[in-house]
Amino acid sequence: MIEVPSSIEGKEYHLDDLERLLKPIGYSIGGNWDYDHGFFDYKMDDKEGYQFLRVPFQVVEGQLDSSVCTVKLGRPFLLSHQYEGGIDEEAEVGNITATINQFQSPENKDALFPRQFLEMGQVLVSELESIL
Repeated sequence: MIEVPSSIEGKEYHLDDLERLLKPIGYSIGGNWDYDHGFFDYKMDDKEGYQFLRVPFQVVEGQLDSSVCTVKLGRPFLLSHQYEGGIDEEAEVGNITATINQFQSPENKDALFPRQFLEMGQVLVSELESIL
């Protein structure tokens, strides 16, 4: 994990407004959310594991599953997940295995972040700063 200091840290937004701004440019709310916190994820690459820019947020008013929710953004960070290869080489059959493999646990949740994506991460954070 590599933290990327940013001027968006500590800023508060209505969650609906954030989703309207971020989803069209490739962000989604990651699966690791709870009623009081969550993450916006931008998948940078998925050829050798998965590389993400992750923007954490904490609820300051409401709950994530309510219609009105205000969140406070945390420090963005770059994250790499490596998944176990070769579990069942013969079962690699396109969309069928995709529905099964989506539940596979990462082999290494905090894998080293590939250098070639560091600059891309900085550019994405700068883009976030200009949008927000």
